[in-house]
Amino acid sequence: MENEKGIILSSLDEVLKNSMIPYAENVILDRALPRVEDGLKPVQRRILYAMYEMGLTPDKPHKKCAKIVGDCLGRYHPHGDSSVYGALVHMAQDFNMRMPLINGHGNFGTIDGDSAAAYRYTEARLELLALELLNDIDKDTVNFSLNFDDTLEEPDTLPGRYPNLLVNGATGIAVGLATNIPPHNLSEVINGTIAYIDNPKISLKEMMQYIKAPDFPTGGYIIAGEELEEAYKTGKGKIRIKARVNIEKDTGDKQCLVISELPYQVNKATLLKKIADMREDRKDFLAGISDVVDESDRNGMRAVIKLKKDADAKAILAYLYKNTDLETSFSINMVAIAHGKPCQLGLLDIISYYVNYQREVILRRSKFDLERAKERAHILEGLIV
Repeated sequence: MENEKGIILSSLDEVLKNSMIPYAENVILDRALPRVEDGLKPVQRRILYAMYEMGLTPDKPHKKCAKIVGDCLGRYHPHGDSSVYGALVHMAQDFNMRMPLINGHGNFGTIDGDSAAAYRYTEARLELLALELLNDIDKDTVNFSLNFDDTLEEPDTLPGRYPNLLVNGATGIAVGLATNIPPHNLSEVINGTIAYIDNPKISLKEMMQYIKAPDFPTGGYIIAGEELEEAYKTGKGKIRIKARVNIEKDTGDKQCLVISELPYQVNKATLLKKIADMREDRKDFLAGISDVVDESDRNGMRAVIKLKKDADAKAILAYLYKNTDLETSFSINMVAIAHGKPCQLGLLDIISYYVNYQREVILRRSKFDLERAKERAHILEGLIV
């Protein structure tokens, strides 16, 4: 309703209905949650497709990330450049992605929390595995929609020739919804998918003979029993992850704790600083620690907690597990977009959606190849005549 001064008056009910609900729907469907078919959020899909169109395949030289970000912004993703570059960096980090989709050249951040260099310095190209997501996209295997200004078309999903949602997992917060899907081992997921194709009535226990547990890129030990099975059944649950710590002897008779793997998404520098600070604050429990040193290099992680001669290494390690991020919990919340709406999915649900999608992709590809073959045969027939 508009008054004499041209001011539009609306009740709060109307504002919520006309503004909040469409906003929430947009964030849920087009920004924060991945699609079950290819396991990608819109920004990730647009980056990969833009790089594919630019010809940045693994056999080509790296291209400046500024060029990639600019192309993606101008063609498909009308949002801030930081959101696009942040997603690109994430897909190149081997400590965040179980199987990185982008091959980065330059400083793409570290497990210590160091941020990536500006996009004018870094370069990137697609990884081989990313091509499996894009394979046959030019054979009418997926639906396309117009981009934001109706000048180009972009894919609604990628063909996704392996179950990327399970392999790389996903994390996102929408309006009233969130997702936290753990990454898994590529070979295990493919074997599990083949087992499902061979026997669609396979039970969860039988499936867990193939996909035993999540496989985090930073390693560590997973502590879970029935909790993991329940999480795979319902799509919601919690597991615990412990760092891999070995007790070793140095050149003398002193012992030391050597950390070689950390729980997923734990910041190594922050953890070591906390242990060093705790040594000063809790001298009654941690008096046996003499020094905390980070000896990590390009060959792998090695953080060393040096102990005094008579220190009880096992007792100190148990205390650190209990009071630091050497042991953390991971909340599994497997929410993804399926059939156009957000769904809480169990392990078998995700594989079932994926297999049905692949049947459709293969059918559409076969029809495309058949039509091209018919066209060639028709042309050859005309030439012979």
